[in-house]
Amino acid sequence: MTDSFLGKENEVLVESEKLLADSPELVTPETYAKLTADYARLLKNFSRIIRISDRNELRLQSVSDELEIEKKKLEGVAGQLAKYLPRQIYDSIFKGDQSIEIKTQRKLLTVFFSDIQGFTHISSVIQPEVLTHYMNAYFTEMSDIAAKHGGTIDKYIGDAMMVFFGDPESRGPQEDALACVRMAYEMQERLAELHIQWQREGLQHPFITRIGINTGYCNVGNFGSHSRMAYTILGGEVNLAARIEGKCEPGGVLISHETYAQVKDFVEVSERDLLELKGIALPVKTYAVVKVSDTNRSHTSDLRIDIKGLDKMIVKPGNLSMPDRLSLVARLRDMANTLEGIKPHD
Repeated sequence: MTDSFLGKENEVLVESEKLLADSPELVTPETYAKLTADYARLLKNFSRIIRISDRNELRLQSVSDELEIEKKKLEGVAGQLAKYLPRQIYDSIFKGDQSIEIKTQRKLLTVFFSDIQGFTHISSVIQPEVLTHYMNAYFTEMSDIAAKHGGTIDKYIGDAMMVFFGDPESRGPQEDALACVRMAYEMQERLAELHIQWQREGLQHPFITRIGINTGYCNVGNFGSHSRMAYTILGGEVNLAARIEGKCEPGGVLISHETYAQVKDFVEVSERDLLELKGIALPVKTYAVVKVSDTNRSHTSDLRIDIKGLDKMIVKPGNLSMPDRLSLVARLRDMANTLEGIKPHD
């Protein structure tokens, strides 16, 4: 780089020395010699400076390459770390919005619990490798739905799943509660479809879940020690959500009165008898979700199918629970796909 960068200067120096040699009578030899000597010295010093700059540039490039490698390593580690943290918590930490200290605050949250009915028995009769495969598929499907609706996945506890709405991001108590109920309903819809798919694959023990939801004030933040902590929620309202889930019918969604008060304009429910729950001082009013909608109410009159080649079928929507209705919809959709020759999704 040095020679090419100073090419013109070198040419001037050569021409000047040639002029002095060929026509000494045009200039005083001593003066011209001193001038060319000074010029040569300056050119040499400048050339040395450029070589040092070239070496520094190479070093800087090397450092830049090393930094890029370390950056990619850091991004890889961060990407792996993201799988162990709720997405919202991960984002807030890396944006600097979340402090890494033992600190909590009290917030109005909507809390979701689910578990798989009879999981202890299921795990005892299915090979561990098969169980692991379907559990991972189950949690993947449910987690995708939770992320879609903006839920913060707190933890997986065996076959149970805990999600909350309202922190670190909140759309307001009503929207948080409604998003949670819609998430729960969509989870049961998806599971009704997966039951058919997994049964076709040979799974003899379907994953039928119970879901409980409650809305109330909870302590949320970092709990633990300075060496290890977890971002989670605590409080009586969390325990109540877990207790309600235990009383839910298999395949259903059971919500507390506090949650129902937030979402009553967008759901159809069936009021349940007051529940006496362990660890809860007063009886608890709950509602079984029948349908979730924006404006339209579900069809309640009888549905009749009377087609040549088919046994006559009458569906009474008013007599169907949410689990039964979702199962019927999923099976009718599967039958329609079979008639059309549409292969089921892998």
